[in-house]
Amino acid sequence: MKHPLTGILPVAPTPFFADGQVDSEGMKRVLDCMIDQGVDAICILANYSEQFLLSDEERALLTRVSLEHVAGRVPVIVTISHFANEIVVARAREAQAVGAAMLMMMPPYHGVGLVPPEHAIFGQFKAVSDAVNIPIMVQDAPLSGVTLSVPFLVRMAQEIENVSYFKMETPFAADKLAALIEAGGDHIVGPFDGEEAVTLLADLDAGCTGTMTSALQPEKIRPILIDYRAGNIDAALEQWRLCLPLINHENRQCGLRAAKTVMMEGGVIESDYVRAPLQPMSARTKDRLLQLSRDLDVIALKWGK
Repeated sequence: MKHPLTGILPVAPTPFFADGQVDSEGMKRVLDCMIDQGVDAICILANYSEQFLLSDEERALLTRVSLEHVAGRVPVIVTISHFANEIVVARAREAQAVGAAMLMMMPPYHGVGLVPPEHAIFGQFKAVSDAVNIPIMVQDAPLSGVTLSVPFLVRMAQEIENVSYFKMETPFAADKLAALIEAGGDHIVGPFDGEEAVTLLADLDAGCTGTMTSALQPEKIRPILIDYRAGNIDAALEQWRLCLPLINHENRQCGLRAAKTVMMEGGVIESDYVRAPLQPMSARTKDRLLQLSRDLDVIALKWGK
C-alpha cells in the first residue's frame, strides 16, 4: 500500500447454506454489499467470519474467491492466525500470492494453558514478516488469553519489519492505544480498535486512526471517523449517539450472528446459518436487532431487495 490504511475495515461474515455448506456466490454478494457500504477495506477469515469453524480447504477457497472477486476495488486483509508457525507462514504466503493487502493475526494460543513465552510469540510474527512484504496487523484480543504488554508490542513494531498495525480489543483499549502510540511513535502506523466499535469515541480520543467492525452498519459508523478526524467532534458525537444502540445490541447480545441475520433479511445472502456449536440467536434478540437496524435504515437490510 502506498499510504497508511485508515478508516473502517469491517470483517466479512462467511455465508453458509442452510445445510452448513460454504456459499461461495453468497460470499461474493457479501463483498459487493460491503463495498457499497463505503468501506475503506475488508477483512476476511477473522473470528467474526467463523474462521475457527472452517476447514483448510474452505479457507483456501474463500481466500481465492474473495480476492478474485474484489479485484482491487478495496484492500483486502486476510486473517491467518494459527498456533503452528509453519501453518501461519504458509497461510501468509498464500494470502500475499493471491493479492492480500495486509495480514491480521492473533498471537499463538491454544487455550489458557498453552500460551507460548514472549520470545516464541515474537518468533512467530517475525517468521511471518520474513516470508512476506505486506503489513501485518496484530490482533490484541481477550479471546486469546495472551497478555501483550505495550513494551512488547512496541518492540515488535520496532524490530519486526512488517508489524505496524494494531487492533486493540482489550479492556480499557483507549488507555492501551494511547500508551502504544506514545511509546511506539512512527513505528505505530495503524492503531485500530475493534469490538464492533463499542469503544470508538474513547479510542478516537486516544489517537486511533480506524476501526474494524462487523459488516452490520459500516456506512453509519464511518462518518464518525471522518468527522472526528476532521475536527468536527460535535458531529461525530451526534452520529455516535445514533449508532450506539445497535452497536451495543450487536456487541452484547448478538455477536457474529448479527451481520448475517441482517444480510439474510436484506436479501444479500440466503441463510444466516452459523456452524455448531454456535447457536442461532433467539427470536427475541433477532426482533430487537431488526428493529434497531430498520431505525437506522442500514444498507445491508435492503441491499438485495
